[in-house]
Order: sequence, then structure tokens, then C-alpha cells
Amino acid sequence: MQTVDVLVVGAGLAGLHTARLLARRELSVLVVDRRRSLSAGIRTTGIFVRRTLEDFDLPDHLLGPGVRDVLLYPPSRCAPIRLTSDRDEYRVADMPGVYEHARRAAESAGARVMLGVRYDGSSAGVVRLEGAEPVRARFIVGADGARSRVARDLGLDVNRRLIVGAELVHPIASGTTTPAFHCVLDPRVAPGYLGWVIDDGHHAHVGVAGYADAMRAGVRHLLDEFAADAPGRTAPTGPVERRGGPIPVGGVLRRLACPAGLLVGDAAGAVSPLTAGGLDPCLRMSELAASVAADYLRTGDEQQLRRYDGGALRSRFRGRLLLRRVLAGIRSPTAAEAAVAALRVGAGRAMAARVLFGDGSFPDAETRRGHRPRNRHAARSAG
Repeated sequence: MQTVDVLVVGAGLAGLHTARLLARRELSVLVVDRRRSLSAGIRTTGIFVRRTLEDFDLPDHLLGPGVRDVLLYPPSRCAPIRLTSDRDEYRVADMPGVYEHARRAAESAGARVMLGVRYDGSSAGVVRLEGAEPVRARFIVGADGARSRVARDLGLDVNRRLIVGAELVHPIASGTTTPAFHCVLDPRVAPGYLGWVIDDGHHAHVGVAGYADAMRAGVRHLLDEFAADAPGRTAPTGPVERRGGPIPVGGVLRRLACPAGLLVGDAAGAVSPLTAGGLDPCLRMSELAASVAADYLRTGDEQQLRRYDGGALRSRFRGRLLLRRVLAGIRSPTAAEAAVAALRVGAGRAMAARVLFGDGSFPDAETRRGHRPRNRHAARSAG
């Protein structure tokens, strides 16, 4: 039986980033994922926001053109609100390429990555794996998604508030679109959330998400209905891929760590409760998680785990949790039309611009430890 300092369950962006940072601290790290290929089972659109692009070293060749315009449509699709930033706010990534890049970075740092291996539970430091021999691990990092089994096995909090999303991804003719993010507030196809269209210059992403119990039909059926006349959609020039899965929208969980392990990414609820964006918080929380785990394993001091405090992180998002409840309550086309009308001018328009283009973000690990942030933007966003 092999022994490692840290077993990371899940080879998504959060798991691979955490593994790389831990391996750089000279810990032995093993990453396992049930998928046989990192290009399979993708559940994210891959929209990176400006603050992530500024603060993290992402491979530019895997990112689409910058998006400065957001168009917000009511259910009627008439007279959308156009919000325009003076800088690039979004870029859509080639996520299979990003995952492979993150895998290579983790392995270069010294972590081992095993695909086609399923986590099958743990007890007394011994982790059972389907597809490989058991592993003895000093610490487990749960990066295994919104319905984390690691969270349950470690007795940590689990996500209770979820929406379900589905997306079509297909190639488009290069140079035929103008970069824009089309968002449709229509509870008939996306109750409690949005429908969207965005592209990376090579592929279009058309999706819907919402509360499953409020969907009058399955999410895939509603996606097909939305895609039939979705604003901004370009005709496919090749095969259509389907993505989908649950998205936690209840905010960061309170109990994220114990002496046996901790949670990162969707497993930790590291998703904006309002916009449902998870790539920025997963990277920032992974840095904090790696710092806490490494210091705990080095010292054996359980007080280190208190730095990974979900309650403190949740306090930064009281306003967005409130707006999440407001958005969840928009269940009729009439209410959605009124909501979009309220965002057209004055305070409503300013609030929409702040949500879509604002600088607020999860705090960096260095900031929480009292160190100077990496750059001016990080100092502003962590304040």
C-alpha cells in the first residue's frame, strides 16, 4: 500500500491547482479522478472574469477574445439592455486544454495524477479506490464536485442549494461573431437563473440553468427550446457537444476542514451565489486551502485549520446571497419583464453593472495571512 501526504479527489481546476501548490511545498501528492480523460464530463462553460485573468497565470492561447458587452434580455427578447465596459471583462476558455495545462503543471511540480480511478471511501487514513490499490493518506482534499462524497465521509458540510445547468457547445465559423455575452432572464426556460449565449471565437456556448423543481420539463428539453431562437447564437459548423450538471448556489459552506481533510471548488460551495461563477473562487480558495493544509501537515497544529473558515468567507457575500433569493423568486414572465425594466436606468442599471463588471472577489490566501496582495487589483478586491 502506497503512502502519500495528500490525496486529492477530483482533477478539475480546483483539485489540480491545489495539488500543484501542495507539491511545490515538497509534499507527496496524488490526484485521482474517475474520468479516463480530462476532456470528458466537463461541467463548466469556461468563462473567466477579468479579475481572474489579472491575478492568475492562465494560458493565453487557450482563451478566446475579450468580451466587453453584456446584453440582458427580458422573456420577450425585445429591447435588451446593453452594458459596455471600457476593458475586457470576460474570456471563454478551451476547458479541455485548460485542464490538460493544469495537469501538466501539477505533474511538473511533483504531483501524480491517476485517471480512471474512483474514490470509494476512507477510514482511519486508508482510502479505498476503485481501479487502483488502497492508499494511506495523511490528508484528503475533496475536489469532487457539488455532491461531494468526500465531504460526507469526512463529516463536513454538504451543498444543499443547487441549480442544474445544461449547455450546448459547437464550432462556429471563425470571424463571424462580435464578442458579446447574451443573458436572457426567462423563468420559462431558466427558473431562478438565466439562459446564455457566448463564444470563444471558435465555439459557441448556449446554455440554461435553474431550479430543477421549478422546471416544467427536463433541463435538456428546455435547453433545446431555448437554443432554437437564442439571441446571438450562430449556426454550428460541426458536431454539437452537450455539457451539464449541478451548480451550488448556497454560498461557501461553513465547515470546510477537519483534521482528516478539507474541501475545495464546488465541493466547498466556492461558487458565486448570484452569478453561479465558480472559476475565480475555486482558484482563490485553492490557494488558501493549500496554504492551510501545508501548514497543518508541517506543524500538526489543528489551529491552522481555523484559517479555512467558511463562515468568514460567507460574510463577504451577504448581499449576493440576498440577491440570489430575489432571483430565485422570479418565477413568471411578467415578473421577469418587470425585473429587467428596473435594471434599465438609474440605480438598477448601476447595480447590474456592478454585479457584471465589479471588482469584488474571494480573498487571496496571502491576503488572509496578512501579506501584501499580489497586485493593486488584488488589494482592491480583497478589501
